Amino acid sequence: MASKQLSEYEIHDVLRNERRTRLLERLQEAHDTVTLRELSEHIAALETGETPPPRRVRESVYNSCHQSHLPKLHRMGVVEYEPNRKLVRLGETWLQVSPYMNPSTESAIVWPVYSLLVGSVGMVVIALSSLGVAFFDAVPILGWVGLILAVSIASALYRGATSNREDPVGSWFKGRGDL
Repeated sequence: MASKQLSEYEIHDVLRNERRTRLLERLQEAHDTVTLRELSEHIAALETGETPPPRRVRESVYNSCHQSHLPKLHRMGVVEYEPNRKLVRLGETWLQVSPYMNPSTESAIVWPVYSLLVGSVGMVVIALSSLGVAFFDAVPILGWVGLILAVSIASALYRGATSNREDPVGSWFKGRGDL
């Protein structure tokens, strides 16, 4: 199956269902091919909190995975599913979904706070320099502006280089007709 580019809508559609998310988490943990039976037992145990889970729950999970979730994920290339052998492994487009599975603290919280902090500290330093406060007035205002701009650019470049997404800037601009 040729690898295709998933839209953000398709990725969120995959992850909005808790069983599909748990199924993908289990495959990620396994790092290998997993049987449908093993997957359904694992998911049923998570849903019920019982080990072994009740038979009716296992069967419900098994059937929904076999009839609905796995065929959908297979069509999208997120998993490779062999329905005759009941074997499942992660597919080619999994790498597009994985950054959305467990958003890291780095991208979800720290970077916006960091950027706000750099901007706020920069404004305070420039204000103190323009007021002639000792130490801050030793460097010209343009020196402070240059330093803060350099820190901001270096931070953006670092974030872009360490991002899990292939095109962090391009994905931000997609679908924004007002730009």
